[in-house]
Amino acid sequence: MPLGAIQFSPLMPRSEKLEECDEDTLGGMIVLGPPGTVERRYTLALALKALAPGAPFTVLAPKDKGGSRLGKELAGFGCTVSETARRHYRICTCERPAVLTGLEEALAEGAPRFDEALGLWTQPGAFSWNRIDPGSALLVRHLPQLAGNGADLGCGIGYLSRAVLASPKVQRLTAIDIDRRSVEAARRNLDDPRVSVSWADIRKSGTQVTGLDFVVMNPPFHDGGAEDRSLGQSFIRRAAEALRPGGVCWLVANRHLPYEALLKEHFKRVTLTVEAEGYKIYEAQR
Repeated sequence: MPLGAIQFSPLMPRSEKLEECDEDTLGGMIVLGPPGTVERRYTLALALKALAPGAPFTVLAPKDKGGSRLGKELAGFGCTVSETARRHYRICTCERPAVLTGLEEALAEGAPRFDEALGLWTQPGAFSWNRIDPGSALLVRHLPQLAGNGADLGCGIGYLSRAVLASPKVQRLTAIDIDRRSVEAARRNLDDPRVSVSWADIRKSGTQVTGLDFVVMNPPFHDGGAEDRSLGQSFIRRAAEALRPGGVCWLVANRHLPYEALLKEHFKRVTLTVEAEGYKIYEAQR
């Protein structure tokens, strides 16, 4: 790859931000295209804006998650594209053209925005970015007034955290998420001196505070579009590590996910408090 080239995946935790790359400077780029149309076009537009004219650009995505549309989308920006297929992926290569078209529209469409209906800052590609997740909404309706120091593991754009902070008895809340877009939105949505928002991978032991009075979470169970129950299992383990003896975890999960055995392994008392609308809510005491 040429000097000044980078590889980029918008789902990968990284310190660099493609948004902050200088315009027309990079010597090449490889991008894994996101599955969402708005998010993908935004990512492509950012990449093309950062590339120098004539720089090589490679984009790939699964055929059933946007790959079949990559060529047309790149052509819409003014690129001359060559396409190949391998292992259910479409791979598009081109050079950054001297004149780009439709860039500003894609950048505006995928940028962070305040959603009036949600009453929250959000961005395409973040979890449940344009609607309230029904599992989180159910948990909010049944969550008791919490107190002390706690955490929201996998906080997304901050919907659960905002509900937790409605309790004046909450002294400190740490909100953690792996997605930088969600973290930046959460920082704007949780304008409260009691909150600390962290960009981290909760699956890794030691990535969160300990000695907590409570944890709330709606853990993910998909990775790259495929169901992965180990994600929620990792969240349960990290919640147990984070809580003090006697501390409580409030968890909402899809009804079919088999978390009961693991909860009972890591917590002294596990209570199924609600089962409704395709979800289960557990109260688990450390």
